[in-house]
Amino acid sequence: MDILNALVAFLNFVFIPGLAYGAQLAIGALGVTLVFSILRFSNFAHGDTMAFGTMWAILITWWFQSIGISLGPLPTALLAIPFAIVITAGMLLGTDKLVYSFYRKQKVAPIIMVIVSAGVMFIMNGLVRLIIGVEEQSFADGSRFVLAAADFKAWSGLKEGLAIKTTTAVTLVTAIVTVALLFWFLQKTRTGKSMRAFSDNEDLALLSGINPDRVVQVTWIITAALAVIAGTLYGLDKSFRPFTYFQLLLPIFAAAIVGGLGSPIGAIAGAFVVAFSEVVVTYAWKKVLGYLLPVDWAPDGLTQLLSTDYKVAVSFSILIIVLLFMPTGLFKGK
Repeated sequence: MDILNALVAFLNFVFIPGLAYGAQLAIGALGVTLVFSILRFSNFAHGDTMAFGTMWAILITWWFQSIGISLGPLPTALLAIPFAIVITAGMLLGTDKLVYSFYRKQKVAPIIMVIVSAGVMFIMNGLVRLIIGVEEQSFADGSRFVLAAADFKAWSGLKEGLAIKTTTAVTLVTAIVTVALLFWFLQKTRTGKSMRAFSDNEDLALLSGINPDRVVQVTWIITAALAVIAGTLYGLDKSFRPFTYFQLLLPIFAAAIVGGLGSPIGAIAGAFVVAFSEVVVTYAWKKVLGYLLPVDWAPDGLTQLLSTDYKVAVSFSILIIVLLFMPTGLFKGK
């Protein structure tokens, strides 16, 4: 029975949170990978693009809530996501027109584009804080749990309860649908194939008659969609604060690099490696070990390898290790 309690505690506090966090990082890392593959630079503004898109999802959600529109047990934010995507896509296309296209036409080195994206990042971060403020914002509504801990205890007779939050279930389902649609688009549609050809060999793609401006525009639109979805899911599951999304940039880049920068499948795999590493290292294992070990051996302390305050150090360490020993990542990226 204690083994089952330990398993439930592990699922409750390590596996399920890691799965949800990994799904959120995966969608974010796909946006970074897409820009790197097609526009050939590391977009440091991606975290704040997520914050910008999530901000609009929150504002539209609040408006829907004020006029009585809801999705019942599901978060109203799901209705707001398409509108937030349109606004964010417009902002990214405008930024490309005003900023990135100038440097792209000059054929500047990728490092220049990275520096430019850092400038865009600071402007977007300031804009988000100006509009919605710096405080933590809550916008989740609907049912809190798909499965409540008390209900699981009553059903199983175990001491430990398993709880599955609605936001966790929504995150996993939305992530699966989003990734499936993205891969279908890239593999099956004419525009998707053009984007892949442009990514593989830009000069050959241009000779084949592919319109580079169209490829760039579609890339930014998809990036906006991925940023809004990832940001909104993270905000629903945790909470929204603009600076948090700036900090998310490191685990997102770590995920993309671990998997292999430029590889969509690698971005997904890398996201789960980073997510589970962070959760496992910062989780206090006292409860799980208390079920598994004899009473005399049970730990007195939390048995936590690192405090949650140092979660970002896990991503940074993974990033350094991969760059040192496997710079092309798990899936042989660029």
